[in-house]
Amino acid sequence: MRARRIRFAYPTGSLHQHYVDGDLVMSHVVAVLSGMFPEGEDFFVRSVRDLRHKVTDPELAQQVAGFIGQEVTHGREHRELNERLAAMGYRSLKVDRSVRRQLALNERFLSRRRRLAITAALEHYTATLAECLLSKPEAQALLGETEVRSLLLWHALEESEHKAVAFDVYRAAGGPEWLRIFTMRVTSVLFLEEVIRHTFLSMLRDRATYNPVRLVRSLAALRHSPFLGRDVWHRLNTYNRKGFHPDDWDATELIERWKAELFGTEGALVDHLR
Repeated sequence: MRARRIRFAYPTGSLHQHYVDGDLVMSHVVAVLSGMFPEGEDFFVRSVRDLRHKVTDPELAQQVAGFIGQEVTHGREHRELNERLAAMGYRSLKVDRSVRRQLALNERFLSRRRRLAITAALEHYTATLAECLLSKPEAQALLGETEVRSLLLWHALEESEHKAVAFDVYRAAGGPEWLRIFTMRVTSVLFLEEVIRHTFLSMLRDRATYNPVRLVRSLAALRHSPFLGRDVWHRLNTYNRKGFHPDDWDATELIERWKAELFGTEGALVDHLR
């Protein structure tokens, strides 16, 4: 696992207004999630770094270094995308500021172990959605052939690669099972509420929202989204099982396939590497 030096570019006019397959709701959802990533990734890095001294396993110590490098790069690239989305009228920068304020409160009032438990919980969300994207052609089809597709596939690959790191550091730091599970339940409610709230506020600024036919069609399509299937909810809920580990969901073959497809000799993103 290593941090890839990569860059994406979004020339003016390169993205359609509703860049996720022309879909109103999903375009706003992705913009909201992108807005959450930079401050979220920085929080993850700080949470892991604060307790990395508890790690005695040399292999895990190397994985921590790779995790930090990958997450720092994710935050940087999503900041650039968020600037572009903000210029298109999305609330990505406002979401970024809102997340920064909330995480500052967490860092002020919560212990290091609790912050790491939050990180492990949210890493399970990102890994679940990442592997949904990487494994379902219908999910990939939503993203067309834009630079956003390229960024999200790269991000998904690396989230899958390091999905167990925060979890393993939490265990190395003596984090109890009850706190891990309790934190996941609380985090799930707060995270989903934030995504829904920011998406609603974002859509209020979009004239297409006030076209009833467009809105109803988009909401109907959301019910059949590959990211909202029963399999996704089942996987998310497995985190609450005692003895759970992220590697219970083996993605070895999936990771190798996408490493070759994106970064092999003739990989789709080789020209993005620096």
